[in-house]
Amino acid sequence: MVSPSPASDEAALRAAPTLATPAPTPAAPARAAALIAVLGALTAVAPLATDMYVPGLPSMSAALHASGSAVQLTLTAFLVGMVVGQLLIGPVSDGRGRRGLLLAGTAGFVLFSVLCAAAPTVELLTAARFLQGFAGAAGMVLARAVITDRFHGADVPRYFALLSQILGIAPIVAPVIGGAVLSLSTWRAVFGVLAVLGAALLFAVVRTVPETLPPERRHTGGLTGTFRTMGTLLGHRAFMGYVLVLGFTSAALFAYISGSSFVFQNVHGVSATGYSLIFASNAVGMLIAGFAFARFSVRVRLNTLLTAGLALSGAGAVALLVLPALTGTHLAVTWICLFVTVSGVALIFPATMSIGQNLGRSAPGAASALIGGLQFLFGAVASPLVGLFGEGTATPMAVIVLAALGAAAVCLVVLARPWQAHGEVHPGPGTR
Repeated sequence: MVSPSPASDEAALRAAPTLATPAPTPAAPARAAALIAVLGALTAVAPLATDMYVPGLPSMSAALHASGSAVQLTLTAFLVGMVVGQLLIGPVSDGRGRRGLLLAGTAGFVLFSVLCAAAPTVELLTAARFLQGFAGAAGMVLARAVITDRFHGADVPRYFALLSQILGIAPIVAPVIGGAVLSLSTWRAVFGVLAVLGAALLFAVVRTVPETLPPERRHTGGLTGTFRTMGTLLGHRAFMGYVLVLGFTSAALFAYISGSSFVFQNVHGVSATGYSLIFASNAVGMLIAGFAFARFSVRVRLNTLLTAGLALSGAGAVALLVLPALTGTHLAVTWICLFVTVSGVALIFPATMSIGQNLGRSAPGAASALIGGLQFLFGAVASPLVGLFGEGTATPMAVIVLAALGAAAVCLVVLARPWQAHGEVHPGPGTR
């Protein structure tokens, strides 16, 4: 797709509300299923790489003769690399195509995982983690772009529901997998496992993922034209409204992920095993809500599901803040409130991704870059806030989660304006 000027880009962004991509042929269901499976795995690998080695941080600090803060910086470096990678790779793919960048990024992830495993100093490990995050970002950002290229109508929100479930679950199960690896070997083996996973994904991409953006649909004008398109997206009120809704909701989720262990173990006295079970049950809540979204998105408007998800999460966060003051601190109350909160998140994520990609369908790579980049940027900023404001009660986590969801609600009303039905995917008659 050619984008000769910012004005024409803006006109394209405001065009008809359905995705302008051909439907898969009737003979392609098996290929489509294989493609979605690989795209889902590509989406999972970077979140897995974020947290798999976390249980090994103390031993890593000792092995590298580095301080705890220096070792923790390797996590920050990975997140920064993942954000920068999405913001660069996504727009470039709109002009260069998806497949070549996806192959290069996946191969780079393998290489930099090996470098992480072999790093002799914390400084080299930090540099390798940044590059690993940058390369891993290719799978995340291009998976969304490929779905936008390849599918249309009701398929899009259903597949984005799957990707959002993966994004929500992968950071939760990653430390469990990492702990299992560490029970058999050292922290270096975690990066070895990631290298093997990356190699398997590279083989799967070669076999399964075709080029989904033919030359006639690519943007012209080189890098200048590519990033001018991103500037157009940044100036699109409704698109940025949905992106910010997703970003602030991600901040709420990351605040929960980083703070819940302290709340359940320090405040409520739950064992590490008990906390794992609670965390897993909340992950199940996200899965159930994600399946419900995929089912209802066929006949209920995405903006309706988005608003319902935000209301559900907000109600859970308000209850988490208010009920302890009225009834005292109880494990069951905290557990139920957080279950409700994260279940609502599982409705918000796929709705905002689907609507955002639809609004940015003239430049799916750039749209995916902004959606994913800001999602993880907001999450990275929110993660340390719970510890910064104290870990003796659930109040700091509740306040941060509620503030983030409140900001998301403001962006939804002021910028996205869901009653105007921006970016809706219309699967057919009977949608409400």
